[in-house]
Amino acid sequence: MKPLKIGVLLFPHVTALDLVGPVQVFAAATGAEVYLVWKDLAPVPVDSGYCIVPTATLETCPQVDLLCVPGGPGQVPLREDAELCQWLRRQGDAASWVTSVCTGSLLLGAAGLLKGYRAASHWNYREHLTAFGAIPDTGRVVQDRNRITGGGCTAGIDFALQVVAHIFGEQEAKEIQLFIEYAPQPPFNSGRPEDADELTVDRVKNRLANLRKALA
Repeated sequence: MKPLKIGVLLFPHVTALDLVGPVQVFAAATGAEVYLVWKDLAPVPVDSGYCIVPTATLETCPQVDLLCVPGGPGQVPLREDAELCQWLRRQGDAASWVTSVCTGSLLLGAAGLLKGYRAASHWNYREHLTAFGAIPDTGRVVQDRNRITGGGCTAGIDFALQVVAHIFGEQEAKEIQLFIEYAPQPPFNSGRPEDADELTVDRVKNRLANLRKALA
């Protein structure tokens, strides 16, 4: 059996958790080859104040079986990047699976890969999917045919485990979940706007106001 090639887009000011959570799961899957892809191999600054080093460029990355696009503030200018969008379309058209985490779905949408598909995104930006012909879905992990999209940052782990279950089988996914000891017990019930109190929702919306303006 040939190794499953997984290409994860790594770009400046990506949300680190969107990328690192799924990569941790994918890298543990039997027979998976994970490529962190950017335009060059220089360290890429993420939104948390440190850098991650790519392992392949747009030119050197082979055709992948699974394309994964994380989100973050850095995806906003990339929607106008013709070179990158062309690469995403080329990879996505030939990949068996096209996936994203958080606002990575907006970048997939800009590349024309979500038209007519249900898709998830971060709750604060989900409605912007309609601009790309996608159908916003409130699910934490949403599958529509060969498109699998995760909601906000922490959904990346749930998303990746479901992807592994689809491709490698449920047993493999269960073993990886135990291997990384993924047994979340959040201290507060404020992880979704419908659960959080009004003050918390308002304050978080204020924190995210500038990015919402950029997306408008």
